[in-house]
Amino acid sequence: MIASFASPLDMTAATLPPPLAREHRLRIEGMTCASCVAHVEKALRKVPGVAQASVNLATETAAVSAAPEVTDAALAQAVHGAGYEVATREVDLAIAGMTCASCVAHVERALNKVPGVISTSVNLATEQARVRVSPEVNLDTLLRAVDGAGYAATPAREQQADVAHTLPEWWPVAAAAAFSLPLFAPMLALPFGRDWMLPPLLQLLLATPVQFWLGGRFYSAGWRALKSGTANMDLLVALGTSAAYGLSLYLLLRHWEHAAHEHLYFESSAIVITLVLLGKWLETRAKRQTTDAIRALQALRPDTARVRRDGVDGDVPLAAVKIGDLVVARAGERIAVDGVVAGGSSEVDESLITGESVPVAKQAGEHVTGGAVNGTGLLLIEATAIGAETTLARIIRMVEDAQAAKAPIQRLVDQVSAVFVPVVLGIALITLLGWGAYNGDWENALLNAAAVLVIACPCALGLATPTAIMAGTGVAARHGILIKDAQALEIAHAVKLVAFDKTGTLTEGKPALVAFKALAGLDQELLRLAAAVQQGSEHPLARAVIHAAQQAGLQAPAASQVQSLPGRGLSAQVKGATLYLGNQRLMQEQGAWPAEAPVQAHELEQQGRTISWLARKVQDKTELLGFMAFGDTVKPNARAAIDALRAHGVKSIMLTGDNPGSAQAVARAVGLDDFRAEVLPADKARVVSELKRDGGIVAMVGDGINDAPALAAADVGIAMGSGTDVAMQAAGITLMRGDPLLVADAISVSKRTYNKIRQNLFWAFFYNLVGIPLAAFGFLNPVVAGAAMAFSSVSVVSNALLLRRWKPAARGEVKA
Repeated sequence: MIASFASPLDMTAATLPPPLAREHRLRIEGMTCASCVAHVEKALRKVPGVAQASVNLATETAAVSAAPEVTDAALAQAVHGAGYEVATREVDLAIAGMTCASCVAHVERALNKVPGVISTSVNLATEQARVRVSPEVNLDTLLRAVDGAGYAATPAREQQADVAHTLPEWWPVAAAAAFSLPLFAPMLALPFGRDWMLPPLLQLLLATPVQFWLGGRFYSAGWRALKSGTANMDLLVALGTSAAYGLSLYLLLRHWEHAAHEHLYFESSAIVITLVLLGKWLETRAKRQTTDAIRALQALRPDTARVRRDGVDGDVPLAAVKIGDLVVARAGERIAVDGVVAGGSSEVDESLITGESVPVAKQAGEHVTGGAVNGTGLLLIEATAIGAETTLARIIRMVEDAQAAKAPIQRLVDQVSAVFVPVVLGIALITLLGWGAYNGDWENALLNAAAVLVIACPCALGLATPTAIMAGTGVAARHGILIKDAQALEIAHAVKLVAFDKTGTLTEGKPALVAFKALAGLDQELLRLAAAVQQGSEHPLARAVIHAAQQAGLQAPAASQVQSLPGRGLSAQVKGATLYLGNQRLMQEQGAWPAEAPVQAHELEQQGRTISWLARKVQDKTELLGFMAFGDTVKPNARAAIDALRAHGVKSIMLTGDNPGSAQAVARAVGLDDFRAEVLPADKARVVSELKRDGGIVAMVGDGINDAPALAAADVGIAMGSGTDVAMQAAGITLMRGDPLLVADAISVSKRTYNKIRQNLFWAFFYNLVGIPLAAFGFLNPVVAGAAMAFSSVSVVSNALLLRRWKPAARGEVKA
């Protein structure tokens, strides 16, 4: 029997040795045929390091064998690039034990190593991790990964918002201060010629509890980090204070007989730990305030609802309410669910949801939002959305997503944080050896090295961006501006051009039929046929026609084969003939446009009216039957919105499918200098892309389904909350009221937040870039270094909290 051996040269990517290969299993969404399988396999095999990829259409899974460095994220990106998606779910974890930006990097690295993890975002300010994983990834696997990195994780939903403490949170600070002040008081008295120095043994007895009891958290957290092969702020504090404490203990034992005359440094180690504990306590309090917006929104959800069943009112848990239930809202009560008013009338305060301070009148047939406060009347509401699908739940989810996400600028911070602590340890070692070699004073060298370790502050770096984003998105949400992700917030500050849709954005979107004229036959017959074509349509113009026909008492004939013609109109079969209803372009396509357009229609168009034409095709002949003119009202704040944007240095343009006359009239009314008329829905995205190529960041504002591609194409999509869910899904920012002034407010809060991020990062880097060299060159003792380190974190969070003072410009802006 002859054995055959493969040469290393014969080994291809398809035959990686088992120890070097890693298996990935992905669930693929969107595949429908064998061709899809081929596309996905081809995309996966193109990923560098992938040895083999096999896709099963029946199970909708992909099995991938790849080199260890290939991540699930890279494979998911390849699948996305091929036009498909990897099935994922999001897991929120509460992380305990993080103290600085280095901790964030360690936790993210540990979670990203877990097979099936697509992406991880850890937020130091909220102490939470959002992990996107394949459906089969087990929660325990994630928890073990965090535990292995030296931290503790629990499911975020299980974490109690307010943990009951037997002692107040400030007690470690108070206890440390009680032990440390007697050590520090003599230092304050020396300039006045007073010698209050305590006996060396008493100094040891006071400093030891601070070092190992109250400061024990730094040792345990630092040890966990070392065991996982990493380093963090706790390790720096533990090493720095241990150096001062150890030096003092060494001097005490070495000069025991003359210790009373020896200068010891117990006060340095004790005061540094006290100051760091004080800083962490203040930081925790401040971070808690950044989540006030979420807690305020969550507080709007009542625990129970009063439901009327079989004519009897009874209180039931909110989770027991079903769609279609009749919910009773008495005067002064908070409305429990989204729904339509089935009976009664009242005024409803929706200020905490929409930011609108004026109560809104509600009566039968009108929509109400869960979380709003009912006024003086009794309302009977038919539930249309419950649980996670209510407006309030979606708002909370959107704000949580924005606060969990990382801004693009955070990538720089993450890169610095990854090497920060090792670099500081290196600088401290160089400081120790340098001073020792320079003057032989190893005592002073050790103190300078301790000062380097203590002043280094990765905490401020880690908190600079997330605290500003949390405060910014929170205050924006309170004023009716929902920011979906941190990227939209960061990009919006640089917007140079805003493209507005016309209908429903700058105008009310509720056109009325103001005139109609039959070119042949009776005017009433024209209206009747037009109503027939538009039965079942939700377009604003269709509703106007149907309403006018009903008001005139006309019965519309039945229509069949109704077909939408995007950007042009509709066609339908009525009474054996094909009817075309739409704009001038549609009439020209069908050969129905006359040599000379009716003068009356031209005059109405010049007045800003939207003109729709009706044509009928019988056999091969198409004739123009007449036209209808519609009028829409410009929103009261539309001109103020354009002026506010202009004040921010932002240009505005209007995109509309309407005729040039109507577009020009609206543009003139709102103060716009530029507009594009007769733009098809499919072309809006192309126009936005052209505007982006002309230079500058472009925002698109719209409210309809046809605006979704343009919203996605823009650098920042802004959807009116009064519009469709599709538009809101495509946009990075959603305005909860149909007020165009909120567009300028969204850009304003984005600019303010970005400025806070830049200020925070400047101070965070400034503390370290200036403080570390000063400590290394001996200009700072450990006590001053500890105070500076504690102050840096508190100042960064406090500066971010100033964003809570922001108010929309229209209501009087407050500088932060």
